[in-house]
Amino acid sequence: MGQTVVEKIAQLHMTDGPERPLRAGDFLSIRPYHILTHDNTSAVIKKFKSIGAAKIHDPKQPVFALDHDIQNQAEDNQKKYRDIEAFAKTHGVDFYPAGAGIGHQIMIERGYVVPGAFVVASDSHSNMYGALSAIGTPVVRTDAAAVWATGEFWWQIPRTVQVVLKGKLPDGACGKDVIIALCGLYNHGEVLNAAVEFSGSGVATLSMDERLTIANMTTEWGALVGWFPCDQVTLSWIHERVARGPSLFSDADLNNWERNPPAPDADGNYAARITLDLGEVSPHVSGPDSVQVVSTVSDLATRRIPIQKAYLLSCVNSRLTDLEAAARALKGKKVAAGVEFYLAAASRSVQEQAEQQGFWSTLVNAGAIPLPPSCGPCIGLGTGLLQPGEVGISATNRNFKGRMGSKDAQCYLASPAVVAASAAAGYIRSSAEQRIPKPLTRHYESITSPANNIERVEILRGFPERVQGRLVFLPKDNLNTDGIYGGTYTYREDMTPEMMTRVIFENYDRQLAAKLHVGDVVVGGFNFGTGSSREQAVTALKAAGIPVVIAGSFSQTYLRNAFNNGFICIESPDFVNRLKTLFKSDAKANFAGDKVEIDFTTGMLTYRNEQFPFPPLGSVPQSLVVAGGVENLVRKKLQSA
Repeated sequence: MGQTVVEKIAQLHMTDGPERPLRAGDFLSIRPYHILTHDNTSAVIKKFKSIGAAKIHDPKQPVFALDHDIQNQAEDNQKKYRDIEAFAKTHGVDFYPAGAGIGHQIMIERGYVVPGAFVVASDSHSNMYGALSAIGTPVVRTDAAAVWATGEFWWQIPRTVQVVLKGKLPDGACGKDVIIALCGLYNHGEVLNAAVEFSGSGVATLSMDERLTIANMTTEWGALVGWFPCDQVTLSWIHERVARGPSLFSDADLNNWERNPPAPDADGNYAARITLDLGEVSPHVSGPDSVQVVSTVSDLATRRIPIQKAYLLSCVNSRLTDLEAAARALKGKKVAAGVEFYLAAASRSVQEQAEQQGFWSTLVNAGAIPLPPSCGPCIGLGTGLLQPGEVGISATNRNFKGRMGSKDAQCYLASPAVVAASAAAGYIRSSAEQRIPKPLTRHYESITSPANNIERVEILRGFPERVQGRLVFLPKDNLNTDGIYGGTYTYREDMTPEMMTRVIFENYDRQLAAKLHVGDVVVGGFNFGTGSSREQAVTALKAAGIPVVIAGSFSQTYLRNAFNNGFICIESPDFVNRLKTLFKSDAKANFAGDKVEIDFTTGMLTYRNEQFPFPPLGSVPQSLVVAGGVENLVRKKLQSA
């Protein structure tokens, strides 16, 4: 069995892991090509110092870019920015000050992302790097500090869903419409925590800016990676960048990408396949307040939904072609009375190009309100936030309730052209007369993976070979961190381990904490630990004496927090599905009284004489558990260096 492109690229960047071809579910240590941090660099610096690190392992690996709160001129924010810049200068790290642009755009523009590279960021939209045939994926702040200190971090390879694009987009539709349509058409976890690999003849019809938009918003679709192949569009874009001036690319790099582009094996193992006919895609809108609720623009236009604010900014849709499309829609028009239209380029370079080509002046003369190249309103910071009762339409990537302002406002997402046209009309509409769109068709195929051969796993000293405990089955899917450990206690400094144990699962089942015993094995449903990033949803279970949690799947943030705190999590969808057939009651918690046995030497669960496999935990996750978490492991590595 061959490898997917994610497995192949991960293999190239692996420093520790299985001594065989990698496959989905494997844990490994990765040395990323680059790592981006933005305003949260300040928090990473504190974490970096707290683990005893004195110098950055490889100063050419990190990139700092200030982009989130740059409109904030308060002294505490400005001091934070000065401190980040000083830290960068001290350690020789590439630094981009406020106003240079959004970090993800800088990573693309300045050559920090290349085909076949593994690039991470302490920001969820690092998926965008996949447009350039790299693996782009997010890390949490503790991981970022670990990369600074040691050059590497741990990762678990996700399953891959292949998305086959065929045909060509009709006039009026663009890349934003593609990803909005996919988010609405496949909104039941089809790609949750997966890597999405785009393929098919339709890929070649998409521009690089469209690929950047689609890859960026695979984050909202639920994926950890959104990867596009390295083809002529990719290579032409890279050559254009080289022609503009100094580049991090060498002639050898260019020749290698042309002759040996990163690609999956023909017999790679996919978990599922989605097929989309681009010819069926018309202008679409997400919302209100959800990327999973999707309508065609033509449908919403008949309802004449009034808007008060419009936004053309963010890392997903404020590049040159986006500004051009909006300028075309607004040419000869004015922003409607009662509408505020906010405008920011993805970077200073993009704004300068837009100014040179006249797009910027067209937008400003029409009434757009310019903002500096940054995130800003997209994350609820700075000028132009939605006020109670207002409706906004935005070319950003998220429209979660309250994200761009008041929780009593509504927000829709659309392409730059639709946002501009709506700003001029005063209500949601398209930039041109639309024909009745074709209905989108679902084409989803689940693929049964071949059974992996059972392999013996060498167990590190201090890690258990086996765990046996009473089964406690919590059948709910999407059990969030608030259900595991309530937000009421998250910021209380007085919570002892004993107190944490007494309130665990309080928001899910108030009786559950009293029934749990030390040594119980908790089994959850799918996407266990979704929601906030609070670490107490892990440490509370650890305090309660729970040795391991098994689930059909985990929120990636929860999984990272678990192993980063030395806590074992196991994914076994077959086991969870079997339990759902055995326990058909409506009970929130099932205490069967019998035990489940976990054999870490073979990667096998045994329950009622049935066996269920799970991805083997090799040296990488074992070392995290033995050390008591990633911070202790990093300290150990630094002391032995």
